[in-house]
Amino acid sequence: MKHGLSANNPPGLLDALFRTDAVREIFSDRGRLQGMLDFEAALARATARAGMIPGPAALQIESQCHAELFDVEALSRGVAAAGNPAIPMVKALTALVESKDPDAARFVHWGATSQDAMDTGLVLQLRSALELIEAGLANLSDALARLARQHKRTPVAGRTWMQQAVPVTFGLKAAGWLSAIERHRQRVKELRARALVLQFGGAAGTLAALGNRGLDVSAALAGELKLSLPDIPWHAQRDRVAEVATTLGLLVGSLGKIARDVSLAMQTEIGEASEPAAPGRGGSSTLPHKRNPVSSAVVLAAAARVPALVSVMLAAMVQEQERGLGNWHAEWETLPEICMLAAGALNHMTHVMKDLETDARRMRQNLDSTRGLIMAEAVSSALTPKFGRQAAHELVEAVCARAVEQGKGLRDVLEQDTKLAAHLSAAELDRLFDPENYLGVAEQLVERVLAARAAKGR
Repeated sequence: MKHGLSANNPPGLLDALFRTDAVREIFSDRGRLQGMLDFEAALARATARAGMIPGPAALQIESQCHAELFDVEALSRGVAAAGNPAIPMVKALTALVESKDPDAARFVHWGATSQDAMDTGLVLQLRSALELIEAGLANLSDALARLARQHKRTPVAGRTWMQQAVPVTFGLKAAGWLSAIERHRQRVKELRARALVLQFGGAAGTLAALGNRGLDVSAALAGELKLSLPDIPWHAQRDRVAEVATTLGLLVGSLGKIARDVSLAMQTEIGEASEPAAPGRGGSSTLPHKRNPVSSAVVLAAAARVPALVSVMLAAMVQEQERGLGNWHAEWETLPEICMLAAGALNHMTHVMKDLETDARRMRQNLDSTRGLIMAEAVSSALTPKFGRQAAHELVEAVCARAVEQGKGLRDVLEQDTKLAAHLSAAELDRLFDPENYLGVAEQLVERVLAARAAKGR
């Protein structure tokens, strides 16, 4: 048989851009096959522990459960005929065991069905992938916490509907990103208990082939694989794998939000933050001056692709009776793709946030670019006790319109308005037109996010 299974999964031209090598390997042909073989090896050990097959047979089966012993091209041809990868895999495993011990070959795949091998193999892959994603989330959280702490007092224009609104701090932006990532860390942690469970039910979920020992073998098998034992086989109940998809879909959406903010901040006219520079990174094939937000582009691409993939997983939940037809098959490539895109996006955003370049001077310039218009709410609030909220708003709105029309600063026009100027001293105007005096509780909010993170031991 052909060895060197990795040759069947050479890196694609775009793999290094959208996926990480580690997660790509988990969901490679080799990874899928090894997951099923790990199930078969554990099943042999479990049935031997239950006294249902001879111990030497279990050892012989386990010795052949190594992906490099299998010919993937031959398995692929078998999949096309059989309808799933487990059937030709079991046939090939049986042949391997038979070549060493014909008697032991009788006990391969004892009491199981194809879906048991495939679903449990998938769960083992998911366990490895979620471990990497959890580590990546921890690293991203660390980077965002540093940014939030470093810039908790750094004023920057807060923007609503793509327009300058009121001053905020860059630390508040980072704390918003951090708060979302912390929620995703909690979701993934909670998800593990529900998703990382054994699938073992035999042909229709009754384990009838094991007689009255089905529960004993199930418990032993779960122990061998270090997976939780569910209360019932879940062949046609797909909420577990759908929850993995939706959880990662939420994560990618939040990563996309961060990427959107970073890419907008990198616009030439904004220039408040930039992805870290590196030789050959972000250049243009024709424009020597360009510095493109490469990582943000990758994350945004993932955020555009993953929702449709999640919808496939949700649609695939509707399966027939005890074993699904077609919808189960729809999961096979979809969920691994979601996992790989999510891990790739997370990796990109972590690298960006670890060394994000910020420009506090440019942030201040942008705050001043409206000639004081960004402080209109502060002025309106100061006048509210004199005129009432709505009247003060309308009066300041009219002054803002005149300032724009005349091309003057808001303060200059305001001082020329005798009705309003009489209620605002020069010292009060100095205070009102300083963005650092209108940051509300931004610093306290940043500290609250950081404290909540620290309370979890992070």
